[in-house]
Amino acid sequence: MSEALPGMPPPPPSPRPRDASAVILFRRAGAGFELFWLKRDKALRFGAGFFAFPGGKVDADDAAIPVEGAAGLDAALIAGAARELFEETGVLKARGAEVMPPLELDEARRAVLAQRLSFRDLLRERGYTLHAADFVPSGRWVTPPYMPVRFDARFFLVEAPHSHRAEVWPGELSWGGWTTPAAALAEWADGRALLHPPNLRAMQVMATAASPHDAARALCGPTHCEDYVSERIEFQRGIFLYPLVTPTLPPATHTNAYVLGTGECLIVDPGAPDDAEVDRLVRFLHSLAPEGYRPRAVVLTHHHGDHVGGARRVAESLGLPVWAHERTADRVGVPVARSLKDGEVLALDGPRPMRWRVLHTPGHARGHVTLVDEATKAAVVGDMVAGVGTIVIDPPEGDMGEYVAQLKRLAALPVGTLYPAHGPAIPDGVAKLEEYVAHRAWREAKVLEAVASFARPVCMDELVPRAYDDVAAFVLPIAERSTLAILEKLSREGRVTRAAEGWKLA
Repeated sequence: MSEALPGMPPPPPSPRPRDASAVILFRRAGAGFELFWLKRDKALRFGAGFFAFPGGKVDADDAAIPVEGAAGLDAALIAGAARELFEETGVLKARGAEVMPPLELDEARRAVLAQRLSFRDLLRERGYTLHAADFVPSGRWVTPPYMPVRFDARFFLVEAPHSHRAEVWPGELSWGGWTTPAAALAEWADGRALLHPPNLRAMQVMATAASPHDAARALCGPTHCEDYVSERIEFQRGIFLYPLVTPTLPPATHTNAYVLGTGECLIVDPGAPDDAEVDRLVRFLHSLAPEGYRPRAVVLTHHHGDHVGGARRVAESLGLPVWAHERTADRVGVPVARSLKDGEVLALDGPRPMRWRVLHTPGHARGHVTLVDEATKAAVVGDMVAGVGTIVIDPPEGDMGEYVAQLKRLAALPVGTLYPAHGPAIPDGVAKLEEYVAHRAWREAKVLEAVASFARPVCMDELVPRAYDDVAAFVLPIAERSTLAILEKLSREGRVTRAAEGWKLA
C-alpha cells in the first residue's frame, strides 16, 4: 500500500452488517466450566485461522422457525443460533431431541449440511421445539466498518445436552474441542490462539463466573464498545490493533496503528492526518493507563503519509520520542530521536515482558522496518503484505528485487501471525509470504511475456494493459509503477534492456 493517487476512485462504502448468531456452548466441570471452541479454516474470507465459537449469519429460513418465548428478529436469531450450532458441532439444542440416537443425529446433520433437508423440516418432522429460555442472551457485537465482511452478532449462552457429543467435521472449520477458559486464555497469551474481541471477553468472563446467570449478566455489560463496535482489539496478548482513517489506496480505508506491550508499550504507525482520529487514539492510550500501560515511544515502519500522518501529534500529546530507520528519518517532517538498526531488540517491561526485534526490510520503502516478537514470532509488517488489497512497489523508492528478497527472509525466520498496516491479521504468516513471492514471480513472468510479444521496443502505455489484463482499468496507473519496478529488476538481471523507444528483451 501507499498513499492514494490523484484520480483514484474512492473506496467502496462500508458494507451493512448482516444479522448473525453465535453460541457460547458450555458444560459444567467441577466448580467451573468448559467451553467448546473451534478454529476457522485459513481459506475463509472472515476470521480465517482464528478461534471462535459456533455461529454464522442468519438465513431467510430461520425466520420461519417457531421459537417458544420469542418472536420476530429475536426468534430468527435463536433459530439461527440453533441451526449453526447443529451444523458446526452436531449438538441439537431443541426440546425433545435429547433422546435422539447419535447415529440418527449424524445422519440428520449430513442431510442438513448437504441441503437435502432443511433445519426447519428436521424440527417439524420430529416434533422438536426451540425455546428461548435455552438460549440466554450474552452480548451483542458489530464487526468494525473497516472489515470487508461485517456482522451484527448476538451471542447466546447455551448448556450442552448431556446426551449429545460436540464434534467438528472438516470443511469451513479445521478443528474443534472442549477447553477451560484458563487454558484458552493461556493459548491466546502465547499467540497460539487468535481471538476476536467478543470471544476473548467470553473466555475472560467465563474464567471467573460463579454461575451461568452471572456470566450472561457480565457478558451483556460494558465491553469497551460504542454502538456495539469494540474499540479494544487484542488478537493476542500485548498486541492492540487500532485502525485509523487515512488517505490510503483502496480497497483499504484505514491504516492499522498498533500498541505493543503489556506495560511499557510502543505506538506503531499512527498514520491519520486528521486530528480527531489521532485524538481517538490518544484517548484509547489514556484508557489503558489504569491497567499499567506506559507509552515509551512512537515507532514508524516507513515514511509514507498514511503511516506517519499523526506521529507528531501523538508524540507531542504524550511527550514521546519518535523512533525510525535512518532512511525514514530523512523523509519525514518529525524529529526522530532514535535510529533503528537491523537486528537490534526493543525490550519492553511489563507483566509479560516483550522483546521486539527490528528487521530492516526495504523494497516498498528504503527505510522500511518490520518488528518481530521473539517469543511468539508475531510480526508487525507495515507494508510488506496486506490483509486487504495489495502492495505497490514504486521506483525509485521501491525496489522489486529487494522487496522479494525480504519477503523470503521473513518466511525463512520463520514468522508467525502477520499484523499488516492494512486489513486483518494473517495467522499463517509463512503461507502468506510464500503466496506473495509466488504472485510476484507470476506477475514478473507476465511482464516478460508481454515484452516478448512485441517485435519492437514497447512503451509502458502498451505494455501495462497486456501485463495486467486481469485487473480493472482504474488500477492500471498503480500497476504501471509496479511494472516499472519489475522491469528494473529484470534489467539488472540482464533479461531486458531499455531503449529510447521503450523496453525490449536483452
